[in-house]
Amino acid sequence: MAGEAAGAAAATGRVDAEVVIAGGGIAGLATALALRQAGVARDIVVLERHAELRDTGAAITIFPNGWFALRALGIAHKLISRYAAYETSRVTNLETGATQEFRFAGNRASSEEVKLKPMDRKALLLALAEELPPGTIRFSSKLVSIDNEPAADGDCSESVVVRLDNGTAIRAKILIGCDGVHLVVARWLGLSEPVTSGRSCVRGLSVFPDGHGLQQELRQFLSEGLRAGMVPINDADVYWFLINNTVPAGKPTPCSKAFALASNACKEKKAVGDPTMILHEVKDVLASHMPTEFLDVVRHSDMNNLSWAPLLYRNPWSLLTSKATRGAVTVAGDAFHPMTPDIAQGGCAALEDAIILARALSQSATPAEGVASYVAERWWRVSWIVAGAYMSGWVQQGGSNVSGMSKYLVKLFRDWIFYRFISPRLSDTMWFNCGDLQPHKEGKDHAE
Repeated sequence: MAGEAAGAAAATGRVDAEVVIAGGGIAGLATALALRQAGVARDIVVLERHAELRDTGAAITIFPNGWFALRALGIAHKLISRYAAYETSRVTNLETGATQEFRFAGNRASSEEVKLKPMDRKALLLALAEELPPGTIRFSSKLVSIDNEPAADGDCSESVVVRLDNGTAIRAKILIGCDGVHLVVARWLGLSEPVTSGRSCVRGLSVFPDGHGLQQELRQFLSEGLRAGMVPINDADVYWFLINNTVPAGKPTPCSKAFALASNACKEKKAVGDPTMILHEVKDVLASHMPTEFLDVVRHSDMNNLSWAPLLYRNPWSLLTSKATRGAVTVAGDAFHPMTPDIAQGGCAALEDAIILARALSQSATPAEGVASYVAERWWRVSWIVAGAYMSGWVQQGGSNVSGMSKYLVKLFRDWIFYRFISPRLSDTMWFNCGDLQPHKEGKDHAE
């Protein structure tokens, strides 16, 4: 792509940019687009450490809050008609045989534009990237260090200088870390490290050339220490996942005999990067007792879209007490608020970040004031989403790492209270509308 040529041209030496964004995932591309459309900057550099747009995770579900953000970015129309909506989930407890059904819409009524829709993650990335000028994304560009220095124009502000692994140094007025759990910018800001939730997740995308014939709904299956699910993306593709307990929450996952006896941590580490081994572990070991309909989906997996990774999150209290900004440097998306995927809000929250950050910068006198305003606005909401996601996953998993009467009570709470009353209320929080971009007229003209 054009970004590769631009990256090669700047392989050595020092260059200047108005904004540097570390990470070319959903958060990074959406933020770059929002900044341009809000008139904040024209000269934006997106650093992507991979050689092309990455699509880890295979699929993503866009909830109403995500559609509101995509509408503000002006690209919702490119995606809305390509995917079918769903509003219900059926959950079968394999231990009891009972099946419950609930609606994601909660107490809200939805229009066609903002219904829940699963989509190909790569399609979303491409839709965002197509709106950016050629050369904005610099592939194979790994950020290795960050420094401050006096601004070039001689005023009292500071510039930030980022250095890449190829020797290039880029000086910018604003740095936004969208590098997920790779944490280069978050660590520089002093944010706490993400911790493991005590669970890991296998994700896959299955392809049925002649059609799968499944209903348009999220189908989930629960058993001891496991939760499996699948949802059609279109007539031919089905996204699926399997979440399993691994190690106690907050602890690392070393491949040792002690952990191997009690968990699947070692198998997970050995299977990373080996789709054949991942598929074997799922269909022949972890999920061998799952219903035929789920196993049939697993057997149709695209081997290029299989992943197995621990589910990490940043403690909500740490989010509230940590400083997510320093001068004109901040973070967005998973770099700010990594969360478990249990309420499918990672990507949607990142899209919210992009709109609110761009709007805050466009309405502030200085970049430092803009990023401070953004963080102040986001703290409470993202902390609540992270907490809600963790709680949802922990409860649905039957209480990871608890036993005896406690585990029995958690399951009782899940089956009789959580799915019936709490889950619909969590769904209502996903109707948050981040609002529109409000650029200064002169800034908009400059960016265009």
